[in-house]
Amino acid sequence: MKILIVHNSYQESGGEDVVFEQESRLLARNGHQVVTYERSNHELEAYSNLQRVGMLKQIISAKDSNDDIRDILRTERPQLVHVHNTFMMISPSVYAVCQEAGVPVLQTLHNYRLLCPAAILYRDGHVCEECREHGLLRSVCHGCYRDSRVATAAIALMLQVHRAQRTWHDSVNGYVALTEFAKRKFVESGLPAEKIHVKPNFVDPDPGERSAAGNYAMFAGRLSEGKGVSTLLAAWDRLPSPIPLLVIGDGPLRAALEANVKQKNMGQVTFRGRLDVSETRAAMKRAAFLIVPSVWYETFSLNIAEAFACGTPVICSKLGAMQENVIDHLTGLHFAAGDAEDLARKVGWAWTHPTELAVMGREARREYERRFTPERNYARLLEIYQQTVEAGA
Repeated sequence: MKILIVHNSYQESGGEDVVFEQESRLLARNGHQVVTYERSNHELEAYSNLQRVGMLKQIISAKDSNDDIRDILRTERPQLVHVHNTFMMISPSVYAVCQEAGVPVLQTLHNYRLLCPAAILYRDGHVCEECREHGLLRSVCHGCYRDSRVATAAIALMLQVHRAQRTWHDSVNGYVALTEFAKRKFVESGLPAEKIHVKPNFVDPDPGERSAAGNYAMFAGRLSEGKGVSTLLAAWDRLPSPIPLLVIGDGPLRAALEANVKQKNMGQVTFRGRLDVSETRAAMKRAAFLIVPSVWYETFSLNIAEAFACGTPVICSKLGAMQENVIDHLTGLHFAAGDAEDLARKVGWAWTHPTELAVMGREARREYERRFTPERNYARLLEIYQQTVEAGA
């Protein structure tokens, strides 16, 4: 099969870029012809102020991307277009271009952008579904995207225009949701259930199962509000006895978090900053457990799958995709999202029950083998591709 894979990267790289690259490689090594079309929001750095003013038109309908896609479809003649992200240089208008050419489209729902201009269903320290339940104007009032009412209004207008044009219903033949939880949110918001296929992300290459449990707890992720790192450190401050904690990652809260740790003399907490994938996975293999304390709806949380691949159990918030991917007392533990006391209790129990934790780690590895290997993912992806092509016939 020949597939055109479309992706718009953000100015800060993240999980969507990883999945785009991994799936492209996976398809190529299984004998498919892969054509990619990529743009980046870094292009904005070269824009003049006048050009930036014109971005409203770009995010609604990008003529340059439409022309590029039209040329690729004519010359390459792919059987399917798989879109990962269109925000903001590509725009959803490319779906209509594919429809005109008679090429079916599959869209991966990496985030909640179709429902929420900020893409995360989170505002002011709590989960927020106001736009989903009451309309996009709520986001403009709150300035949800980058604390800007103007920027938020631009995204809300883009969403409203394409809702009015029925882009999401008529020009997209299938969607990939990363969890059943995410699928439910999109179906509740009006996307047709029969078009949404569930396929998790995967871990490649396989880091291999660890040979023994580690001697510290670990967090890996962006140091930002929704990731729940403040809850994590508040829990550490409540532990009856010190437990080593390794914090891997960077972000806007890092300086404040480090200052807080220093002020409270929490010498057991170590910040390592951003590490590459291999270094992060090596650290996971040496950890007793990984903690995922997010207070927003993660659409997947790839580091859970990475920990499972290493045979490392996970303590996570009982919320959204995390709750779905980690089975309580089988592959890890749940705690009430945002509840530092509950997290401290679960951490204390895990640290003092190494035998039970080792069993969870082995079961976590089995879960990786059942759900998150490249081989399992390829089989499911190909099945979805075939169903999408049939739907577009």
